[in-house]
This record gives sequence, structure tokens and C-alpha cells, in this order.
Amino acid sequence: MDMNEIMRQAQQMQQKMSQVQSELASKTVTASVGGGMVSVTLNGRNELLSLQIEKEVIRPEDRTMLQDLIISAVNEGIRKSRDMAQAEMRRITGGINIPGIF
Repeated sequence: MDMNEIMRQAQQMQQKMSQVQSELASKTVTASVGGGMVSVTLNGRNELLSLQIEKEVIRPEDRTMLQDLIISAVNEGIRKSRDMAQAEMRRITGGINIPGIF
């Protein structure tokens, strides 16, 4: 394979990766914890889009528990969002893991 072909393929992959990154902004994942008491939705860019808390959980005496549930839900949502982004990138790269992309 000559150098021009390698450069062409690298440019194509870069364009595809850029397209996937744009598409990830419109894809979402939802995570819930505490039996659905706290749910979050994030997009593929790890941006928190929504947070839902069941009214039964909102009690001043259980403030620490609510905080823990929110943290757990957000962390689970981030994990799911990263997994989704990595799966999309593996699709583009043919399964090759390129460190630092996501």
C-alpha cells in the first residue's frame, strides 16, 4: 500500500469519526437506581439531559440517601454513555481500539 492510499484511508476514518461524534449528541442512554427511584438520561457526549426523582424519595431525613442515589445514577449513566460511544467507534475502526478517542 502506498503512502497516498494510507493518507486517504486515514482521512476517511477521521471524517467517519467526526460524524459519529456528532451523532452521539443525539443518542441517549438512561440509567436508574434504587428500583427506579432516581433516573437520569445522558447523551453520547456524557451531558446530563434529565434527572427524575420519585416523590417518595424526597424526604429531608433521607437527604444523604437521595444524594447517594443521584450520584449512583449519574455514574451509571456516564458508564453507559461511554460504552455506547466506544461501541460506535469500534464499528468505525473495525474493532480496533484506538486509545484516547473516547
